[in-house]
Amino acid sequence: MDNNIKRPKVGLGVAVIKEGKVLLGLRKGSHGAATWAFPGGHLEFGESIEDCARREVMEETSLKIKNIKHLDFTNDVFDEEKHYITLSVVADYESGEVTLCEPDKCERWEWFDWDHFPEPLFLAEQHLLEQDVKRLLKFQGWNV
Repeated sequence: MDNNIKRPKVGLGVAVIKEGKVLLGLRKGSHGAATWAFPGGHLEFGESIEDCARREVMEETSLKIKNIKHLDFTNDVFDEEKHYITLSVVADYESGEVTLCEPDKCERWEWFDWDHFPEPLFLAEQHLLEQDVKRLLKFQGWNV
């Protein structure tokens, strides 16, 4: 096996819904710095998508989530070195206060209306919105 072959990584973004709004963080310190993104990260070996969603949201925001549902995926090529398949899920806020748990990776967290997302958006979120994800969310019964 050639270890020099470049392959995409698997990322996960979690659209946390609370009172019809979604949580976005202003990224810093890595690819996508100064863009707004859902909480998320890398899917770990052997980890379920739902467990990854719970873990990443807790690690980044200290929030607990519930009712995790698969949403869609995007194919995100950032540059010659970074290529991700990003799995997107949607979940209801369960409990907790938003906390900036990783200040080296995120400047702040804010709740936004689906019709008024901040700009610029992280590439995965841009691609997700291009796929008319709001229509899919409403079809699934989410209040957005």
